[in-house]
Amino acid sequence: MKFGWLKQIMPRGLYGRAALILILPVVTIQLVVSVVFIQRHFERVTRQMTASMLREIALVVDRVEAAPSLAAAQAVIDDLAEPLGLQVELPAGAPEDQITRDQRPFTDLTGIVVIDTIRAGVADLRAIDLSEGSRVKLLVDTPWGVARITFQRAWVSASNPHQLLVLMVMVSLLMTLIAFIFLRNQLRPIQRLARAADAFGKGQVVSYHPSGATEVRTAGAAFVDMRARIIRQIEQRTLMLSGISHDLRTPLTRLRLGLSMLPEDDDSRDEIAAMERDVAEMGKLVDAFLDFAREGATAGEPERIDPCQLVARVVEDAERAGQQVALTACPGAGQIEITARPDAIRRALENLIGNAVRYGTRAEVSVVLSPKSVRILVEDDGPGIPPERREEALRPFARLDPSRNQDRGPGVGLGLSIAADVMRRHGGSLRLGESARLGGLSAELVLPR
Repeated sequence: MKFGWLKQIMPRGLYGRAALILILPVVTIQLVVSVVFIQRHFERVTRQMTASMLREIALVVDRVEAAPSLAAAQAVIDDLAEPLGLQVELPAGAPEDQITRDQRPFTDLTGIVVIDTIRAGVADLRAIDLSEGSRVKLLVDTPWGVARITFQRAWVSASNPHQLLVLMVMVSLLMTLIAFIFLRNQLRPIQRLARAADAFGKGQVVSYHPSGATEVRTAGAAFVDMRARIIRQIEQRTLMLSGISHDLRTPLTRLRLGLSMLPEDDDSRDEIAAMERDVAEMGKLVDAFLDFAREGATAGEPERIDPCQLVARVVEDAERAGQQVALTACPGAGQIEITARPDAIRRALENLIGNAVRYGTRAEVSVVLSPKSVRILVEDDGPGIPPERREEALRPFARLDPSRNQDRGPGVGLGLSIAADVMRRHGGSLRLGESARLGGLSAELVLPR
């Protein structure tokens, strides 16, 4: 991308971008005013003032040079220079006390204009001394020796030109501070709305009241209404499923009881066994459906947990149950904690391990820690899932039987869907891929830290 580098250095947060929008125009105005107004304006003023002073200096120098003797030159100085406010010393003292080149402080920018203007108007000028700041000293060669001409610096340049710049900077800082305070007050409602939405996406309901500008209040009110509708729908679904649980389990129990009381003979034994398997499969489907639908309502409250310890306990329980699973890596055990619902995480991990050992011969679990996330990886040596069908595999009741091994019995198509739903409620995700180590499916639970 042509301007991709610019996106890399731009602030990512709302505060940073708003501050950049606020500060960048202020700095640009500062630079433009400094260059266009301060430099050009004070340069022009200094040149005009120096040119006016130059005419008086040239008059005195011309009269001194035209004098027939040193005494006559001294008389010219007394009659002409002193009324003009010029201090003229002729001769100008010992040669070793005289400067031989122009001098000015490094920070005296208008001094450049003063020196250039005076040099252009005085032919026999030897040196200009601006080092004292408040006075200007000129050394001019005359027939009667070197003359030192001294006058006030304020006569050739504007006084305190930096005051405008300092005033402009101070006012800009004050206005920037006021604008930042106002901007912060405008951004706070947006941040509160973002935190409330993020918490609700993780299954937490935090207190939120719409505030701020009209647009933010409208968005906040819409979020509150949406959250209330979703909570109401979850509650209604839970109540409905409670009734379904009772209504479906009762006839299944009667069927199971009725099948167990049927007389068995050689002709009906196989048929009765097949019907019992169908009833058991229906019971399994009902249990799985109810577990999936109740997941959000029965997951419990978030708490601080050590992910490595939780994964280790789940793997130990699976090993005791006879499953071929091993924990291969879990760095940082006991060093970090994350906020999560341990029962929900356990449920998701158990589903992934169950799928791995059902469709493969063994499974390996590992934990990878990064600065922003915790990744729990479950790998198996089964047939895996083709890339084009992985998104379909995350849907509820998806059955990818043609591409999976059914020697150990088919599932009901909810294991991956439940795991994905748990991750979404924690602000994470479930990623499916191909295991580079075992060659089968790689299922990765990604949890934010």
